Amino acid sequence: MRSVRGWRPLALDGALAAAVFVLLGVTVSAVPGAVVLDAAAAFIGSAALVAWRRAPLVAVLVTTPCMLVLAVHLQPGPTAAFPVLLSVFAAARAGHLLIPALAGVAFLGGTLAVNLAAPAPGQSVQEITQDSTLLLGWFVAATVAGTVSRHRQAYLEQVEQRALEAERTREEVARRRAGEERLRIARELHDSLTHSISIIKVQAGVAVHLARKRGDEVPAALLAIQEAGSDAMRELRATLEILRDPDRDDDQDTDPVLDQDTGPGTGRDTEPGSGQGADPRTGPGASGLDRLGDLVDRARSTGLPATVTVSGKRHKLPAAVDRAAYRIVQEALTNVTRHAGDAAASVRIDYAGAELVVQVDDDGRASPDDPPVPGVGLTGMRERVTALGGRLRAEPRPEGGFTVRAELPLGEPS
Repeated sequence: MRSVRGWRPLALDGALAAAVFVLLGVTVSAVPGAVVLDAAAAFIGSAALVAWRRAPLVAVLVTTPCMLVLAVHLQPGPTAAFPVLLSVFAAARAGHLLIPALAGVAFLGGTLAVNLAAPAPGQSVQEITQDSTLLLGWFVAATVAGTVSRHRQAYLEQVEQRALEAERTREEVARRRAGEERLRIARELHDSLTHSISIIKVQAGVAVHLARKRGDEVPAALLAIQEAGSDAMRELRATLEILRDPDRDDDQDTDPVLDQDTGPGTGRDTEPGSGQGADPRTGPGASGLDRLGDLVDRARSTGLPATVTVSGKRHKLPAAVDRAAYRIVQEALTNVTRHAGDAAASVRIDYAGAELVVQVDDDGRASPDDPPVPGVGLTGMRERVTALGGRLRAEPRPEGGFTVRAELPLGEPS
């Protein structure tokens, strides 16, 4: 494409030079007494116009003497001035004024002197003066036109530069405002949620401690509240870190267990909030499939029968895919607990080569005849999958219940 654009102006310049040569050729052939020198001058002067765009001074310095020779010998009239006028326009357009002015003076002075010394038959001094004045006006017009064209081009470039600068400024302002909004949201989340979640976590921890101190059996719901509070604090902290530092490397956020045997996830028997339940390689803020066992155990503690099946060889996932898979399972299990009634859920994770398949089924009361209205949770789930270039199917099953199936592209497995 660049080569085509580069040859197009050259082709146009060549066509212009050919047209001028044809015009001069017709003029020369119509004047008696023309010799080979006149034809050569017409050819060289016309050919120099090929360079009027790229080397205007060269065109001026070549066309002026060639056309002066032609004008002095044949006196063909204004036709001989055309190549010089074009060259003067090009030179003025490029910002050169002295050389075009000298060229115009040389051409006009030479032709005027010759015409006055040896006027054509029937041509008076007044007519010669009028023709020279007319040519002078054309030379001035060519110079002015070239100067105006140069200023217009400079103005257009300045306008384009201002537009680019304005666009860059708008982008910088938008980024700054987005950063300020993220910080504001982070502050609001911290001020509004951290205190409340901390109280829930502390109160649940105190209740568990007192129950164990008295030798009573700690209710499973109380343990679930304590663990949920710890997880909420962990995820809130991770969210605040992302809001305050959105440019950090996502690949450092998670590093799932590599090449382990697949099978149902198992929970961790640790004190919530102690920091011992977090994988040291993922850090306390990571939420990925390495925490799937904890997630399913927490769902089971609410009375939801849930099973987990993992197929395929586990490998490191992209951070965004790992988080999205965890959130999809989390949202699907939450929906089963809230909306499916007395139902059981099955979670299936399939490492299927170039994609990760996440599927959560339940045998609840959803029916194809009365599909549920998608809420914020399903909408957010679909947005996550779409942002990763994947596919999501969330709909009632023909045999009853609801299914959520997400296919998330991985690229080349690490």
